[in-house]
Amino acid sequence: MAKISASGEAIVRVDLTLRQGKLFRSGRMGDNMAEPIRSVTIVGGGTAGWLAALILNSGLSRSTAPEHALDVTLIESPDIPTVGVGEATVPNMPRTLIDCGISEAQFFRACNSSFKLGVLFDNWNVDREGRPICYLNPFDEPPVIDGMDLAAYMLRFGAGELEFAELCGPNLDLIHEKRGPRGFRAPAFAQEASFAYHLDAGKFAALLRDVCTERGVTHILDNLREVEQDERGYVTALQLEKTGRREVELVLDCTGFRGLIINEVLGTEFVSYADCLANDRAMAVQIPHQGEALEPGTRSTALGAGWSWRVPLYNRVGTGYVFSSAHRTDEEARDEFMAHLGPAAEGLEPRVIPMRVGRNREAWVKNVIAVGLSGGFIEPLESTAIHMVDMSIRHLMRLFPDASYPEPVRRRYNQRMERLYDEVRDFICLHYALGNRVDTPYWIDAREELAVPDSLAENLELWRHTLPSYHDMPTATLFSYRTYQAVLMGKRVYEAGYAAQDITAAFALNEEKWWAFVAEQRGRIATFCERAPDHRQVLRDIRGELSSRERRRLERGEVPEPVAVTGMQVSEHSLL
Repeated sequence: MAKISASGEAIVRVDLTLRQGKLFRSGRMGDNMAEPIRSVTIVGGGTAGWLAALILNSGLSRSTAPEHALDVTLIESPDIPTVGVGEATVPNMPRTLIDCGISEAQFFRACNSSFKLGVLFDNWNVDREGRPICYLNPFDEPPVIDGMDLAAYMLRFGAGELEFAELCGPNLDLIHEKRGPRGFRAPAFAQEASFAYHLDAGKFAALLRDVCTERGVTHILDNLREVEQDERGYVTALQLEKTGRREVELVLDCTGFRGLIINEVLGTEFVSYADCLANDRAMAVQIPHQGEALEPGTRSTALGAGWSWRVPLYNRVGTGYVFSSAHRTDEEARDEFMAHLGPAAEGLEPRVIPMRVGRNREAWVKNVIAVGLSGGFIEPLESTAIHMVDMSIRHLMRLFPDASYPEPVRRRYNQRMERLYDEVRDFICLHYALGNRVDTPYWIDAREELAVPDSLAENLELWRHTLPSYHDMPTATLFSYRTYQAVLMGKRVYEAGYAAQDITAAFALNEEKWWAFVAEQRGRIATFCERAPDHRQVLRDIRGELSSRERRRLERGEVPEPVAVTGMQVSEHSLL
């Protein structure tokens, strides 16, 4: 309740008031507003640091009046190499490029990028005869038939030899036929079929750096030597080796797995996911293309103690092995991985990367926010590393604080990041919990010994009786219930006896409509794929390397001349 002072003014003790789009707590209304934050200092470069800088610069500097613009500074060590997170992305990446004002052609040329139409999972499960299963986790949302999920119809009536993904959209066919997701001369970012990108992590970070510095982000190449704190523990200044002392306001820690400020200075607790995700090491190498055809998809192939990724870029292939050190030594993993790659890897030596799998208890502590590997990491099975950086900065922009760093703002940010990491963790755990391989101790342990998070375990029990639904997902920023359906259907778990009952028994499904849908859908997909050009030729068109004469010949269906792709430059070995 408000009291009236002798002067007749209303004194509000604890009211929350909305002013200039922000909530603030005041004594006298309008008094004691905290000062706005004028600068953000990012410690660490690589993809995480430069993407954070670009999103902040695009959203909070370039879009506001000069007097309110945010000053962004990035401090990067000239001596510490970056891990190079991310050579594959998720479908929100085109939106990020658009928001940051990077043209698609510039991105494809600078990063040797290619299209990614989904993730193919090889040998993660076996069928009833023990044969390896290969399935696609598609980007297409499975269609709905008369208000009922595609999965329900397919479980009831089957689809012959067709895979679930072959009825979701054209992406699996496009991958098999090595075709692009859109035609020649299509508008930039046109989504004729859903897609993400593959990219060169080192070149992507360089592109982000160049764009940032052109737009006014301050870049300091120097080593951090000391972190100053006030009596409350807030970071007030950074002592740099060559350029000296630099005062700071809001700090983003992008120093990688080490978490130099968030963990080593502020002592933030790290929450390990090792009880439910066994893989803790990776090795990476780059190999040349074998032939000219360019597959527009990421491949994840299960090996004896983990899985190998394959990311085909325009000029080379990025590949690696994510494995459990409890089941393979580095030497054993290397031998297995190189045998898997065959002659393509002859003479190459993969780099081993220890992985800290989990997240910080709090991503935002005092005036420091951990972004990228400093904040957490989950094995890159679904290519989520760049997505996590992207979302962490988008959440920050929606919850951007004033100089008082309000506790409700920090708490809400931390809640959102916790939910995001746990969402990704649960989806990755799903792939192991529903595995059925018994040929190595690793795969038996992955299914029987690893803990299953309570949030996932409850759903796995439920899905023995009914298909995943919208109401089962507490958060679904990336993995919707239909994505879970695609994995369950792709792994064919219901065929293998996972269901405790006929989960479609209560549904009124029309078989005639089902087969009509199958015929129509496959007809639409066949027409689309017949029209879709070769993936490599689409990339050449976007890069500006395809002449008008060549394009006309390709559009007439003539066989293209062989293309010499050069420049398999070795950049950073990167985690997917």
